Amino acid sequence: MEIRSIGSFLDYWRTIRGRTRRVVACIPPDQIEWSPHPGKFTFGDLVRHLATIERYMYAETVAGRPSRYAGCGRHLAEGFEAVVAFLDRLGLESLAIFGTLTDADLERKCLTPAGTPITTWKWLRAMVEHEAHHRGQIYLMLGLLNVPTPPLYGMTSEEVQARSA
Repeated sequence: MEIRSIGSFLDYWRTIRGRTRRVVACIPPDQIEWSPHPGKFTFGDLVRHLATIERYMYAETVAGRPSRYAGCGRHLAEGFEAVVAFLDRLGLESLAIFGTLTDADLERKCLTPAGTPITTWKWLRAMVEHEAHHRGQIYLMLGLLNVPTPPLYGMTSEEVQARSA
């Protein structure tokens, strides 16, 4: 997928984040810092990571600035409501930065934290892939806790199978 218009990208990104928000809303508040294994990301870590990596790495680098990502610890937001509010607040900050880009900016190079030049639209595409990766982790972790989750695209696998020839 090539991103050619910042307006269409912003619309698309809002739908991507909306899918993530729907599954984040399923996290039991008393389980926000649960992890399936000691030393691995908790639900809270994952949500804070999505917020901080979007805002302080992707948004900064596409704006021509170095990454300011400094982790995703509890010191940033603790408790379910605070973690969700943190995701929303940093998401709005990121959208404001992405909204300053022009269609022509999508074709210029930005620098990854490794110092590698990459076309801006490709870097934004990587952000979408990163979001989907971690959203999948949240779905899996909720499944381990037997927490019901919404279907990603409107129908469950079983519903698609029942409606298929």
